[in-house]
Amino acid sequence: MPRLLDLLSSDTVDMGAVRDHLDALEHPARLAEVVALGKSPQARLFDAASGFRPIGLEHFVAVGRAPMREVVHHGKNSLPLFNRFAKVFCMPDDPSAAERELWGYNRNPALVETTVGPGYFVAHSHDREGEVLIDYLQQPTRKPDAWPPILPNSSRLSRFVYYRTQDVMRGVSEHVTIGRATKGGREMPNWFVLCRED
Repeated sequence: MPRLLDLLSSDTVDMGAVRDHLDALEHPARLAEVVALGKSPQARLFDAASGFRPIGLEHFVAVGRAPMREVVHHGKNSLPLFNRFAKVFCMPDDPSAAERELWGYNRNPALVETTVGPGYFVAHSHDREGEVLIDYLQQPTRKPDAWPPILPNSSRLSRFVYYRTQDVMRGVSEHVTIGRATKGGREMPNWFVLCRED
């Protein structure tokens, strides 16, 4: 079976083959292949995923899941250091909010979370159909008890990481998405891949 890196080595990426390969793997193997991707493969995957597999909020938290129960998406970003993390989502406990958004934050090693902050966000549909926006311009009004305190994204070193940032998410497979960061509406040379735990 071809490895994910092999499938992304060509300038013309066969997204059907990428999807089928990832869907055929069990979670540990799928996650291992996803977190092996560096900056260039992530950038190629993001471009190739445009319009391939439309996603909505249900990709990140399944419809019917209990409110305020977390769903973990393990991630690897394109930065040279501190590039392993997780984006953790939940369904709001406010029924009106649950119709249009998810709440979440970035789970990082203790050192990063302490110095940078938890990076809380609201996820909602993007203006471009079939894509989801992870929006740091908004923050949840509440959180599950086990999550860290909600801090403004302008505080600590978060100002240089999450402040004024929005992530555009595209679908890759049943469990995998690829994202690109924007700041102030401008695309940044930063990508990341997510793999849902369940």
